Amino acid sequence: MAAHLIWKGSISFGLVHIPIGLYSAEQNNQLSFTLLDQRDLAPVGYRHINKNTGKEVSWNDMVKGYEYDKDKFVVLGAEDFRRANVTATQTIDIVDFIDPAEISPMYFEKPYFLEPLKKSEKSYALLYKTLQQTQRIGIANIVIHTRQHLAAVLPWGNTLILNLLRFHDELRDPGTISTPIENWQHLGITQKELDLATQLVEGMTGKWEPEKYHDTYRDDLLALIDEKIAAGRTEDIAEPVTEKAPRTGEVIDLMALLKRSVEENQQPETDQKRNGKDTATTKPQKRKKTG
Repeated sequence: MAAHLIWKGSISFGLVHIPIGLYSAEQNNQLSFTLLDQRDLAPVGYRHINKNTGKEVSWNDMVKGYEYDKDKFVVLGAEDFRRANVTATQTIDIVDFIDPAEISPMYFEKPYFLEPLKKSEKSYALLYKTLQQTQRIGIANIVIHTRQHLAAVLPWGNTLILNLLRFHDELRDPGTISTPIENWQHLGITQKELDLATQLVEGMTGKWEPEKYHDTYRDDLLALIDEKIAAGRTEDIAEPVTEKAPRTGEVIDLMALLKRSVEENQQPETDQKRNGKDTATTKPQKRKKTG
């Protein structure tokens, strides 16, 4: 499927402007489900209802409104959002260049491809090679769909990508949850346990090969769907099974678990398969989306 142009504008840093097109770098592989009424399995549609008339409203009749007082709105159309700041809506404005190692993974949100438009190939390649040579990334502002985002511009493969970042105030303070890290010395962690855990991590360390990871739960769900179709049980709804809740106060022999984990990790691959460690599943055939 051809990539869809989401946004057209330019990258700006200093006095340099590079006309580009913005394309999503994600591919949605989520299964699509249709909501049904369990009483007769009829599809349940998603409707936009006018709260005054009770009638359905089409997309063409909808506008956005900002409620400045109780039930009082300022109506905004597409041109209003553009006029609020014409430059911001058309420019990826790079404001800083930084070392990428300084950014926590917590800030990264969503990737996009940046494609040079006509006659911008030279300036596009110059920015790409400069970022590559300096090992820096650009920190920029961009407005997409009426909302401003913080973003990182960086080289990836043979392409410049723009990765949306979360603003700092969008991240919750980790101090709001309780963790044992500050007082970990009082938890009774022994040097032997730390050595075994380190050995386990080193034994499981390899090269980053992203293509070997995939959504195994999606595969299992498709296999279950195939099974229900083959058995003629397409309208059966499984009864919930009561799971035995784990005992939170149970004492765990951490050393024994670590030793066993290290030993199993050291087994040859054939032994792991024989012991049920091979969890790979056959990829189900693709089927037509239903909703």
